[in-house]
Amino acid sequence: MEELWFEADKEERPLIKALREYLRERVIAGATERDKSGVFPHGLVSELAELGVFGLQVPQEYGGLGLSTRTSARLIEEIGWADGSLGLTVASHNSLATGHVLLDGSKEQKERFLPKMASGERLGAWGLTEPQAGSDAAALKSRAEKVEGGWVLNGSKQFITQGSVAGVYVVNARSDEAPAGKPHLGVSAFVFPAETAGLSVGRKEDKLGLRSSDTAQIIFDDLRLGDDALLGERGKGFYTVLRVLDGGRVGIAALSVGIGRAALEFAARYAGERRQFGRPIGRFEGVGFKLAEMSAQLEAARLLYLKAAELKDAGRDYTLAAAQAKLFASEAASRAADEAIQILGGYGYVRDYPVERYWRDARLMRIGEGTSEILKLVIAKRVLETFSG
Repeated sequence: MEELWFEADKEERPLIKALREYLRERVIAGATERDKSGVFPHGLVSELAELGVFGLQVPQEYGGLGLSTRTSARLIEEIGWADGSLGLTVASHNSLATGHVLLDGSKEQKERFLPKMASGERLGAWGLTEPQAGSDAAALKSRAEKVEGGWVLNGSKQFITQGSVAGVYVVNARSDEAPAGKPHLGVSAFVFPAETAGLSVGRKEDKLGLRSSDTAQIIFDDLRLGDDALLGERGKGFYTVLRVLDGGRVGIAALSVGIGRAALEFAARYAGERRQFGRPIGRFEGVGFKLAEMSAQLEAARLLYLKAAELKDAGRDYTLAAAQAKLFASEAASRAADEAIQILGGYGYVRDYPVERYWRDARLMRIGEGTSEILKLVIAKRVLETFSG
């Protein structure tokens, strides 16, 4: 088996350094206020677009950076460290909507959509979840009816990141009746611009955390699409959904590490300055051991997502690695944020300090791109297939 290397390489170091400097100068200070207001940061998105982060893995021929999955994930971690909401915007745009077009788009579709998505001119939104279909992705109720010259789409999607601010939508819907015993068949994907008639935005969600990331319901009412909107093979879109989610899990794992890292760093600084009984509280085992466990778990989480990313870049099967990385990293981030609150005590529970925001932001990591429970099913299935004979 090829050895996997985890240290930042010579390609990554200058990118991480430049991005980190920008984040320190422009992003961190305003994160708390953006969290309070819940307003989507269009200005910061435009600034980040100039750094190329909305085309991380888009080939240079379409205006992207053409980076590896590994390098892209490291950059997503940095953005999550500065502001989880902004990190989710970047991760979802790259992994889901853009990722789906990269996987299944025709040459014409890539030429039409990718340049503006890579430049950040048009953010991408990916529609899978519905009011009655979340983890059970084969149970979609949105319908795409084939008509002469195209399709008519009806239905709705729930909890869509960039739902109300996107310029390009990639939507999964049932286009054909599923054969008996194969409910995953009959799903197709479609890509279309935001100005398409019949598309409307429903409820905008008032969320616990990641509040300046846009999350909304989208509704399709006799939305008419041409034949050129079909993304990939008719009726077999479910297979691409699984591949998109695999890639998304690497991004969410990286984002989780970033949020957890922010919690660890703040708690460690606080523990080094806050004095009780004549010495810094970090010198007491009850606090120091918490910091030690947070550090070890987040480092392990980073290694897991980098392993999954390198397997993907090598063209190898990374479904198991991505599920393991996302499961472990999301849980580690939640624990780190929770322990940070405990270390700060009463100060951790008030909004004067950012650790309560880290806790709220980290909580979604255990839900999006596959809940912890679904990931355990994926992992258990692979383990049984490998070792049960």
